[in-house]
Amino acid sequence: MNTPQHRITISTTFDPPPGFAVERVIGPVWGITVRSRSVVGTACAGCQTFVGGEITAFTELATESRNQALHRLETAAVQLGADAVLAMSFDSSELMQNTNEIVAYGTAVKLRPVQHS
Repeated sequence: MNTPQHRITISTTFDPPPGFAVERVIGPVWGITVRSRSVVGTACAGCQTFVGGEITAFTELATESRNQALHRLETAAVQLGADAVLAMSFDSSELMQNTNEIVAYGTAVKLRPVQHS
């Protein structure tokens, strides 16, 4: 599994990274993806439920979906001129059978270095 590299800071808290302060709040930002599970993938996952344990096809789909939503969040923040996204979170919902929406959202901010005296 590849861990994506980010161009800006993305944090689940509203605390800026060490050595920085929030200069300006740009506003809410998000990245969305909608994914469907294939009939074949769903059938294979159903077979895994007979033996128990992790359903790897769904784990991979969830991971890929969250990574794509996070990448889109970062791209949107950079386009707005943000240095960071703070208070980032994920949400998901089923739009229709076998179709899920995954949203990464947070607050885009402009940072400034803290001057130490």
